[in-house]
Amino acid sequence: MAAAGPLVVQAIDAAVIALAAVGFCISTYFTAVAYRWMRPDTRWIPAFCRMGEQTCASIVFTPRARVFGLPNSVLGQAFYVALLVGTPLGLLDRPELFVLYLGASLLTVGLAVFLTWSLLFITRVPCVLCFTSHGINAVIFLLLIVRTPT
Repeated sequence: MAAAGPLVVQAIDAAVIALAAVGFCISTYFTAVAYRWMRPDTRWIPAFCRMGEQTCASIVFTPRARVFGLPNSVLGQAFYVALLVGTPLGLLDRPELFVLYLGASLLTVGLAVFLTWSLLFITRVPCVLCFTSHGINAVIFLLLIVRTPT
């Protein structure tokens, strides 16, 4: 597969940065709720993003909401920060680092598939923010596949 042209790479990088910024905001919100730093239905959060106590907020405290003892959202924050910092610095252009980013992205997609299945069939909670975050991770992965190191 040939490397994408410079304009395509710039567009992909801009999309990755925008998606990572949104993902970081969602993950930060989930982290704040998971550590009880804020209530899930805080009024200053836009209504379409607020978690209901009995719906989205309840999943933050399930065993599937943690990996290695940390809330999944903390790992998401780390992933998004790595993209937000690494993309503008050109780290995706270094093949040895690109492989790490692509691998981390693949892991997020794998986890997202499991968590989506869990949401739909185990907890049966239609968490819009969760699905949004999983969708963001899938799109980032697809963008990284299209974008090969230059």
